[in-house]
Amino acid sequence: MAPLQALSGLPETLNLTLQEALDILIFSVRDGFVQVSAFVAITVLVFSYIQYRTGGRIVTYLENNEQMQPLAGALLGLTPGCGGAIIAMPLYIRGTVSFGTVVAALAATAGDSAFVILALAPEAALYAYSMAFISAILFGYAIDMWGLGVGRVDKAVNKLSRPMTDGGFTTTNVADGGPSIPDYQHDAHDHTRGNDNTDGRFDALTPVMSRFSHLVHVLWWAVAILGLVAGVMYLARGAPEVPLEFRPTFFGLFTVTGLVGTTASFYLHFVGRRFIGEGEAGRIRDDFASAYETFQHAAMETSMVTVWVIGAYLIYEYGIVILNVEIAAVAAAAGVFAPVGGALLGLIPGCAPQIVFAGIYAEGGIPFSALTANAISQDGDALFPLMAIDMKAAIVATIYTTIPALIVGVLLFYLWPYASFGFGVL
Repeated sequence: MAPLQALSGLPETLNLTLQEALDILIFSVRDGFVQVSAFVAITVLVFSYIQYRTGGRIVTYLENNEQMQPLAGALLGLTPGCGGAIIAMPLYIRGTVSFGTVVAALAATAGDSAFVILALAPEAALYAYSMAFISAILFGYAIDMWGLGVGRVDKAVNKLSRPMTDGGFTTTNVADGGPSIPDYQHDAHDHTRGNDNTDGRFDALTPVMSRFSHLVHVLWWAVAILGLVAGVMYLARGAPEVPLEFRPTFFGLFTVTGLVGTTASFYLHFVGRRFIGEGEAGRIRDDFASAYETFQHAAMETSMVTVWVIGAYLIYEYGIVILNVEIAAVAAAAGVFAPVGGALLGLIPGCAPQIVFAGIYAEGGIPFSALTANAISQDGDALFPLMAIDMKAAIVATIYTTIPALIVGVLLFYLWPYASFGFGVL
């Protein structure tokens, strides 16, 4: 979970050779699954399985206890990785939780960079994520109670461009915390919609494709478990460089699970969901009919996140090489601009730049105030489900997680003597 190693040794030029571009693609596809998706899969599965065992009572409880929602959102976001916060996004889309809950979940999220800091600087992680958690709760409740101008920001974003969603739905006003999809309450209980194979041209192939898709789903979980093992080993080894290798070694396990896992994820997201009854990715389920359906739902959710993560990795890595810009180096500017840079870096969705930032902190390259500001501001991969369904709400949410990040980061820089370089690093 460090910078993609494919970039090491690339020439500092605006021109990319075909081989260099291919290297970035392969390493991004591989690393995205092992470094992100395998961890997301487990956290999403845990919550889904709890839903299955409790018959959906957790969602019902949140729905009936609005005063607990921002706290619950912050607790979900505090989970290392992005899986917990990812769960909160579809809850907002269906109108179960408030917009303050979304902001609380995103503000508390440290993303997959949390694994880097927990492994290399556990004391720094304890302080930074505690501050992020407290800030998330306070800011989430403040938004729900007083609005804090969310409605105005919502209208300003709406004027810039039309809201973009995958289903043509828009947020009428994110400050209301209401459902973006008026008829979603009905849709949420329709478990058959994912079997729609468009216009019926593939009816003859449906039984075959259904069986094949279920096989891919089972394979996906086998690879996800192996990918999780590879990811944990990767962190335990101190996030080393991982070359492409196809032998029975750690490097081989990392490479094979990454490439196969991403390939299976793309198939499930773009093809498989039409044939195995889970086409509504990014939307929470009240309950599940069986344990298998629980696993299936978690796989579909994670596959959707994988697609977005790989896209973010590619944009980030190609952008750095083509534009010759080191985002983390800019964020580490001297003085008070360090926490400001860390907070602004958090505006970039996904975990790739945040993982780079965390790695630089572990090497003593940036101060603790910048790390904390980034921990509060970053949304990790949790923003992707919201972006996929309601882009406008996602933009407003990420703007609002940056505000407490700037406040806390600057205060730490000026007031806390320990907010310096190397604090808590092993």
